[in-house]
Amino acid sequence: MIFKLKTIAGVTTKTISSLWTFPSLIFSAFIIAWAAEAAQFIVSQGLALAILAWLQTLPEFAVEAAIAWEAGADPEKVHLITANFTGSLRLLVGLGWPLIYFVSVFFNKRFPFHRRFLPIKFDKEHSVEVVALFPPILYFVIILIKGTLSLFDSAILFFLYLAYLFILNRVPPHETEELKDAPYVTRKVMSLPPKYRKPAVFGLFLLGGVSLFFIAEPFLHSMLALATAMGVSHYIFVQWLAPFLSEFPEKVSALNWARTVKKAPMGVMNMVSSNINQWTVLVGMIPIVYSLSRGGISVVEFDHHQKVEILLTMVQSSLGMILLANMKFNWYEAAGIFSLWFIQFIYPHLREEIIIVYSAWIVFELILALSRKKRLYAFGEFRKLIKEYF
Repeated sequence: MIFKLKTIAGVTTKTISSLWTFPSLIFSAFIIAWAAEAAQFIVSQGLALAILAWLQTLPEFAVEAAIAWEAGADPEKVHLITANFTGSLRLLVGLGWPLIYFVSVFFNKRFPFHRRFLPIKFDKEHSVEVVALFPPILYFVIILIKGTLSLFDSAILFFLYLAYLFILNRVPPHETEELKDAPYVTRKVMSLPPKYRKPAVFGLFLLGGVSLFFIAEPFLHSMLALATAMGVSHYIFVQWLAPFLSEFPEKVSALNWARTVKKAPMGVMNMVSSNINQWTVLVGMIPIVYSLSRGGISVVEFDHHQKVEILLTMVQSSLGMILLANMKFNWYEAAGIFSLWFIQFIYPHLREEIIIVYSAWIVFELILALSRKKRLYAFGEFRKLIKEYF
C-alpha cells in the first residue's frame, strides 16, 4: 500500500511539473525561431532552418541516444531503436506537413472560403531541401537490403548531411527589405549595428538551445508520467508519443509561421530540414552510441518487423519528396498523406497494405511527371542554383 502511494505521488509530481515545463518549452521554441528569422538575413534561409532544426530536435536526439544506449546493454530493446526514429520521421511527414497546410488555410481569412485552399508555393532556394531528401532515402535502400546499421553507414550519412550544409552555405541570404514582415525581436536584432548582429543571433540560438536542453528531460518525464497514468503502452509511447513531444518545439515555430501566407513555406521547410537531419545525423548517431554501450564496434541488426517499419517510413518520405518536387503543396496532397498516416496509426497491423498504397501513389506521380502533366521543378531549380552559386 505504501509503495503504491509513493508511486502515485511520484507520477503526480512529474505530471504537475508539466505546468512549468510546457510553457518554458514553448518560450524556448519561440526564441530559436526568432533567431532563425534573423539568421536568414545573414546566411541563407535554408542554413538558418538547418541550425533551427538541429536545436529543435535536441530532445529527439536525447531520446534516441538513450534508447540506443539501453539497447546496447539489453538486446531485447533493439526493436525500440527503429520504433523511435521511424515514428519520428513518419510524424513529421504524415502529421507535421498537413498540419502546416491546414493551419495556413484556417488563418488565411482574408480570402473567400473557396480560395483558402490554394497551394503553398515554395521559392527556388527551397529546391535544395526537397532534393536533399533524396540521397539519404536512396542510401537507406542499401541499409534495408543488408539489414544492418553500422559505423560505415554513419560515416556515409554524416557525409550526406555535411554536403547538404555546404550547398546551403553557398545560397545567399534574404534581402533586408523583407524585414518588415519579421517579428519584433527579429527586427530589433537586425536594427543593431552590423558588427553586433551575428553575436546577437548566436546569443538567441544559444539561449533557446540551452533552455531546450535543460527543459527537454523534465518535460518528457512529465509527459511519460501522464501517459503512464492514462495506461499508454511503452511501445506506443516510444514510437509515437515520445517523438511527438520531442518534436514539439519545431511544431510550435512551424505552425506559428503557417499562420501567414508568406511564411507558410518556411514552416514546411522547417519540417523538411528536420526530416533530412533525422534521416542522416540522427540515424548515423545510433551505431556510435550502440557501439559505445556495448564496449566495442558493433552493428545494429534489423529483424523482419523492423525492416517493414523502415520501408514504410522510406516510401512515405519518398512520396513526400515527390509531392513537394513540383514546388507547391496542395490541399489534396496534405489530406492524402495525413489520411494514410492516420489509418496506419489507428490500425498498426496494416503496414504492408499502406506500403502498397504509398508505392502506388509514387508510381502515379512519376507517370504524371513522365507524361509532363506534372513537373518536378525542384530538380531543375536545384541545377540552376548549383550553376549560379558554384
